[in-house]
Amino acid sequence: MKRLIEIFRSPREDGLYLYVDRQESLSRVPEALLARFGKPESAMVLMLEPTRKLARANAGTVLDSIQEQGFYLQMPPLPDSEMFAVRVNNQKLEK
Repeated sequence: MKRLIEIFRSPREDGLYLYVDRQESLSRVPEALLARFGKPESAMVLMLEPTRKLARANAGTVLDSIQEQGFYLQMPPLPDSEMFAVRVNNQKLEK
């Protein structure tokens, strides 16, 4: 299933993103979540299908969540996990 998705970034927290169906926009997002999220800033619009690669989310999971609850909330990564990934990718070969 393909779906036109709009992704919003939170002005309150770096790395916090909200994925919604472009046609439904924010209509199915709970008010309490929007209050915590802040005024959503549109980051991009894209056609999403289950096989598409996303940086920090599984496209199939995103689509399922939007279908079921009207949105997908991508939390910011933990700082330690980013540093671990950098360290792993930059390790020198053992001698």
